[in-house]
Amino acid sequence: MHSKLIWMPFFLILINCHLYAQQSDSIPPIPAMRQLHHEYILRALAEVAVLKQFSPSLDSVAIQLGEKKINQFRSFIELNSALNNNDKYTWLRGVNDLLTAFISAFKSRLITSNQYLILIGSYDTAMQLTWQDASMQWLVKSGSLELGSILVNNFALQQNRGLEMAKDALVVKLCEKNPDNILSILSKNSATASADSLIVKAAFKDPEALYNYAAAPDKLGKKIQSVNHPFVSLLSRLALTRTGRMYFPFLDQLYKGNLTMDSIAKYVGNDTAIGYYKLLVKTRIEYAARMQQGDTPMAVKILTNKLKSKGTELFINEINALHAQKSDAIRFKKIELLSPTELYYLAVLGEEEMYTSSFVSGIYPRIFSKMRIPRSDTLLQLVSQDYYKKFIKISAAYNKLDDFLSRMDSRDAEALMKRFVSKLDETNTLEDAVDIADSYASIYNGSIRKLILNKVEQELLRCKDEKQKRGQVIYGLLYTIFTSLDSTNKKTMSATLNIPPVFELPYKNMRDSITGTIAMQLFFYGDKDGNVVFNAFLNKFSNPVWKITRKSQWVEIVSVKGMPITIFANLPLDETFELDEKSQDSLIAYLNDNHIHPSIVVHRGHSYYLNRTIEKMPSSAKLVLLGSCGGYQKLHDVLAISPGAHIISSKQIGTGIINQGLINTISEQLRLGKDLNWPEIWSSLSTRFSGTAKEKFDDYVPPHKNLGAILITAYQAQMQE
Repeated sequence: MHSKLIWMPFFLILINCHLYAQQSDSIPPIPAMRQLHHEYILRALAEVAVLKQFSPSLDSVAIQLGEKKINQFRSFIELNSALNNNDKYTWLRGVNDLLTAFISAFKSRLITSNQYLILIGSYDTAMQLTWQDASMQWLVKSGSLELGSILVNNFALQQNRGLEMAKDALVVKLCEKNPDNILSILSKNSATASADSLIVKAAFKDPEALYNYAAAPDKLGKKIQSVNHPFVSLLSRLALTRTGRMYFPFLDQLYKGNLTMDSIAKYVGNDTAIGYYKLLVKTRIEYAARMQQGDTPMAVKILTNKLKSKGTELFINEINALHAQKSDAIRFKKIELLSPTELYYLAVLGEEEMYTSSFVSGIYPRIFSKMRIPRSDTLLQLVSQDYYKKFIKISAAYNKLDDFLSRMDSRDAEALMKRFVSKLDETNTLEDAVDIADSYASIYNGSIRKLILNKVEQELLRCKDEKQKRGQVIYGLLYTIFTSLDSTNKKTMSATLNIPPVFELPYKNMRDSITGTIAMQLFFYGDKDGNVVFNAFLNKFSNPVWKITRKSQWVEIVSVKGMPITIFANLPLDETFELDEKSQDSLIAYLNDNHIHPSIVVHRGHSYYLNRTIEKMPSSAKLVLLGSCGGYQKLHDVLAISPGAHIISSKQIGTGIINQGLINTISEQLRLGKDLNWPEIWSSLSTRFSGTAKEKFDDYVPPHKNLGAILITAYQAQMQE
């Protein structure tokens, strides 16, 4: 807003003072019938004076100037022979409204004290315009939203001939200030003159919200339906159809005429849902190419969300549900209908729901088996490099990154990994940096590891040269973590990063501060496998060193010799009646009632139960063993509940013999009062397994190699400092 418009009321005060020059500062005799109205004004002036103590900027000079001007209003109203008695009542009430509105807005912190004289000057001008039968629209339009609101709601100014236009200007100002709430504002002002232009603006800002309003049979809904604009008309048409939301992912293409509703309609029905998914993928790839050029298509987030939900609903849920099916041909029959790019989006958008075997045995191999020339760089070109960092991260998490990189020329692989590490300072989240940290621990190719480390160092130097502080923190942490991982001096990492020990978990850190006991809680589930695993678990503690006590809903295992350790495990009761969940809740209630805070939490169940365990996991956990397939994908969820916790998980298949081996080793070390030294424990366990078990053990990630978790903990510590 131009400063000359803001200060215009001050010039108007000077001009209008000439109108009052012939009036005395003293108030003429006031008829008894209007004395009460003047008393209201005087009380309001007194209350304004009291506001001085709350705001130094409302100084004595401002209060005196304001009072003098208000008294001139009173005098002019009383002496103006052109006003009849009713007119005088009206204007005196208007002056009082002006003051009380200022007091209310000031107390609500809607306006500041330095706007007091501006408001009085604006009101002076509005009075003159009204008496001259002129519109005050320009006055409201040129001033602030808050002062304009006081003017258009003033009792006396309701007779101004430009009131409706002034209100319209106010609505426009309100929408400009709150662009995300345009439709909410218009729902109370649907008849405003600028409604059409504001509706068009709202349509491009939030087409889904406009769709919702357009479907309503109220004034605003009818107004939206009447707007003559191609995009608004498109949304209005969709709002009146039963399947309108199914067209939303293609809004940009529909608006530009690249698609028609008729061409999409044949894919909307449930019987052709796979065709709908294919169209979503095709459109997303087209959008990705445009986004590479800096062009953001409309409703791209809506398309992405729909692509994710449809992929999960149609394919991932089905192949997950068939995880026990031994025949891959039967289990993965549904995804045989998908092309390499369609499988690619199934992976990158279905990461959170996808089982390990669904990716490793199903999606990943079929991507390349369906390509005429199975090259990774060709695949990324086909999807316009969309989500390439996510696919690298997933491939690394499931030990497929080396295979993925081997499917392209070494130079292209190097260039890709450099891009993977570059420009982390330009992102708004830590997600890409965490993905890089997680991936680094999964890369066994020495040259690729060296390339990533060198690129991290280069980016760190760049951020230092550019004084990019966030980039310095992120790349500094990555460099420290990577070099510490490859160093023989393992203790330098936690000291350098100022975080708790990474390579070991001290015994004292897990003891209860009052009882001195270490408590461990295990979550079991009541399916067929759960009962077998539970019985094997109990057998390992059926010896003189431990005492097992059975309860109605859980078992309690207490160390008889050595340091005090108590292990709690719910009974794996019948899952079909949710009895296993009830046994977990019963145990949790017991622990809470007795102020027992488990420092170790173990998930013993399939991956599709893992979210339930995490939801119930206590924040007191210092060590978490995720014993299911693909538990590695849930590290961030665990850290959100228990920041800094040491986590053991598998990238691929969780195995009972390995999980029990870990539980035995951990409980025995603690019973002997020893710290948990992860490199030593891992080295010892590695020699105990052979054959298939050894291969599966190698997929387990110890706490000191959970680099993404370490990065999150270190970053939070840095930000606090």
